[in-house]
Amino acid sequence: MTVLRLQGITKRFGTLVANDAISLTLDRGEVLALLGENGAGKSTLMSILFGHYRADEGDIEVFGAPLAPGNPKAALAAGIGMVHQHFTLADNLTVLDNVMMGSESLWQPFTRRSEARTKLLDVAKRFGLPVAPESKVGTLSVGERQRVEILKALYRGARILILDEPTAVLTPQESEALFDTLAQMVAQGLSIIFISHKLSEVLRVSHRIAVLRGGKLVAEMPAAGATQAQLANAMVGHAVKPPERHPAGRIGESVCVLRDVQSGGDARDALRGVSLTLHAGEIVAVAGVSGNGQVALAELLCGTRRASAGTVELMGQALRASPAVLVEQGVARIPEDRHTVGVIGDLPLWENAVSERLRGPAFRRGPLVRRAAARVQAQRIVKAFDVRGGGLDATARSLSGGNMQKLILGRALLAPDGAVATPRLIVAHQPTWGLDIGAVAYVQQQLVAARDAGAAVLVISDDLDEVMVLGDRIAVMHGGMLGDARPADAWTRESIGLAMAGVHAEAGMHSDAGLPA
Repeated sequence: MTVLRLQGITKRFGTLVANDAISLTLDRGEVLALLGENGAGKSTLMSILFGHYRADEGDIEVFGAPLAPGNPKAALAAGIGMVHQHFTLADNLTVLDNVMMGSESLWQPFTRRSEARTKLLDVAKRFGLPVAPESKVGTLSVGERQRVEILKALYRGARILILDEPTAVLTPQESEALFDTLAQMVAQGLSIIFISHKLSEVLRVSHRIAVLRGGKLVAEMPAAGATQAQLANAMVGHAVKPPERHPAGRIGESVCVLRDVQSGGDARDALRGVSLTLHAGEIVAVAGVSGNGQVALAELLCGTRRASAGTVELMGQALRASPAVLVEQGVARIPEDRHTVGVIGDLPLWENAVSERLRGPAFRRGPLVRRAAARVQAQRIVKAFDVRGGGLDATARSLSGGNMQKLILGRALLAPDGAVATPRLIVAHQPTWGLDIGAVAYVQQQLVAARDAGAAVLVISDDLDEVMVLGDRIAVMHGGMLGDARPADAWTRESIGLAMAGVHAEAGMHSDAGLPA
């Protein structure tokens, strides 16, 4: 039985055709994976389905009835639920409060909390999603929070569930638990649209796969018999070489040393006695579930946070809590949030390309910006790092995620004279988060090349595949503490996943096992 039918969906933004006559169907009890590069049109198509956008052409049927366009309430009433990549939960409220939020009329004289609690527990039992209704969301693990997000949709009667990058911040064990849950949901007749960049997961959970490229539907195939290579080829239009480990060569001198560093903050944003040594010519990858102190560590090494105790040294000198000074000293910063921290969205590409070096003589004469020199440098970055997206005067926010990340990489790695500089230290926080397979490969290649040229590279990532491909040494962060930075071949996916979940995570704290003499 077909429960969803999209016919000829077209959406334009000015001259850009984001969706070009896309037709898709979804059957009862089916998992349809939706793949595509950044900018391929996946988010636009799902926004049209959920009522956030109105299609310029085409129509949608849900359970045989036409769906009113541009109306999220109509989508919810038709049985469509969406679990976004970024959770939309209130930490200070209980699970039950979060699930009930928006489900009752504002004109209702009193809340039916007892009935809602019973309904929530019934839904949780039916779909194998155990939950404690009175627990504060702020006390839950990431996997438990995602469970709440799914329950929110099911509580409202969702029969079609859209999951956007559902495993992006989960440990391997939590991902497996999610897949078990999806199997139970499908067995009971729910239909799922599964959006992910992780091709192994797509093949693991889906029945059928649809691939978008450049706004068009370019491939549909059953998951059975498909390969990751086929999917990658369909996504980017050519063969993509899968990431491979490239072990470091000669490890050089220590570049940055943290000794018993403390940094205040809430339970999810603090450092508790962190010690680590970063050497020239190696990549240290830090794994961990988001919200365990990674932000504090990145901000500390990028100069936007001070340590409250302990010491941090860069090339033997105390590290200055000044981003401008650190950039001049050879610290390259690749921030987690490329949209709000990495670039200034309303400024043109050329200004963003030189924004971190505007205090230097290369792009400033007295109080004036040397626009011609800045535009020349921006063009160098665009050419050397293949940044695509409308020219030097296009705003940064108009770039896709992958092209925005290429711009940030070029700004960090390309010297004002056009030469590829080798930073002393690269702090790369979630460097490929949300990027498609082609952009992931490119960014990772640049980081490996910088390491081979002599940079000390710190990669902080939730993506276990990335950690294991890039890390010469790997450490796990949990609860603001950092475990041993051990050689990559001393870890397994299972042992990293357990440490990310806090199992044995405190064993051997502060030790730099595996360091060169």
